[in-house]
Amino acid sequence: MGQDPAWTADVSALQAIAASPLGSLPEPLLRDLLTGSTLVRVPAGTVTHREGDADPHLELMVSGLLKFYATAPDGRTITVRYCRRGSLMGVVSLFSPDFALPVSGVALTDTELVRLSPVRVRGAAARELPVAHAFLRELSARVLGFMAEIPGSAFTSVRQRVARHLLDLAAGADAGRLDGPAPMPAAGSELAVHTTQQELAQAVGSVREVVVRILRDLREAGVVRTERDRIVIVEPGRLAELAIWNPGS
Repeated sequence: MGQDPAWTADVSALQAIAASPLGSLPEPLLRDLLTGSTLVRVPAGTVTHREGDADPHLELMVSGLLKFYATAPDGRTITVRYCRRGSLMGVVSLFSPDFALPVSGVALTDTELVRLSPVRVRGAAARELPVAHAFLRELSARVLGFMAEIPGSAFTSVRQRVARHLLDLAAGADAGRLDGPAPMPAAGSELAVHTTQQELAQAVGSVREVVVRILRDLREAGVVRTERDRIVIVEPGRLAELAIWNPGS
């Protein structure tokens, strides 16, 4: 078994491991899995992954906020996943023949992540049943997550997608959350989202003009307040209600 990397003494890294699917592994297996891994710091705005990349990789989010987005032929984009502390990225690249990344990734804030050795991870999954089970749970969660994204992207209105993405971005300030639906915020609390109207339009697969109209309506209703470089969610509970898609409606 290799020597523990020096970064594993970092409290934030240990918390990220515990919050991830790897946190359930026995310590000897986890130490073996982390041998050869490195802690990487990624500045905000850095493109971390590009559509079409075929290299196998496995990364664990330690801190920050990273998004994956798909790009249409006309240049429009839509966000398909936010990654926060404890998120695993790239599991499918280790076990899928002829893998090619269908989306791109970008760090929305200064981000830290752990890059694991693909060779060591695949070897451990082949030898150790608990490791294989951990990755099966992660892959199952990703399938269910993307299945939930289909109605959320295809059937919801732009207004609902704007509300949902504002809440998702606001939830990124909570370093303890895993990626997933934003929780119902506490009544009376305000949440600040650092984004532009153009960035928000790209995230929901629309154009700036439409998003400007939606934000104006939300502002007039007292749900949000727009400032130069951020959007303040004044009434998170009301915005959460607007984000809900009702398949019976």
